[in-house]
Amino acid sequence: MPVMTGASISTTGVTINNLLPGTFDTDRIAVTMEAQVKAQNISIEEVRARRAQSLPAGRFGNAEEFGKACAFLCSVHAGYITGQNLLIDGGAYPGTY
Repeated sequence: MPVMTGASISTTGVTINNLLPGTFDTDRIAVTMEAQVKAQNISIEEVRARRAQSLPAGRFGNAEEFGKACAFLCSVHAGYITGQNLLIDGGAYPGTY
């Protein structure tokens, strides 16, 4: 099977892009924070505050932001974007691609 480059992908009408999320406020994050609550004997509020403070944006991402990024990449407005990685991590990655 041949490997498709960005150019050949775009000429077939198939677009492949990736959403690379950072720390989003999800059930999984809540479970890991609950484990920290028990291990460190501190409140969930304290765990959330510490975790959010460690992020450059100072907060967690939310489902609406993820959905809007996804909707954009699936829209006609992103028709010229193909073969890309969209990093949505609130600035956590310390560099550029």
